[in-house]
Amino acid sequence: MYAVIKTGGKQHRVSLGDTLSIEKIEGNKGEDFVFDEVLMVANGEDIHLGKPFVDGAKVVGEIVAQKKGPKITVFRMKRRKGYHKKTGHRQYLTSMKIKEISI
Repeated sequence: MYAVIKTGGKQHRVSLGDTLSIEKIEGNKGEDFVFDEVLMVANGEDIHLGKPFVDGAKVVGEIVAQKKGPKITVFRMKRRKGYHKKTGHRQYLTSMKIKEISI
């Protein structure tokens, strides 16, 4: 059984027991979070598609950790002008473990 959920402007395919990193969700370690925006649920040959979301479907996940992603270097330069600027960014992420998928 798997589902496709929408969170943080992205879509993720999740199954029971999967651990995934998504954009930061408010909450503490060990708390449950319910994803209501479920785009598709599949159980073998039984597939439920939403328009845009599946009615009554939900995915429950447990927050495993609040962390920061890898550093991304942003470098800007204008050639022959002596201008350059170097900055970095680390995105806040939440690690989730999927506990339940229901229709």
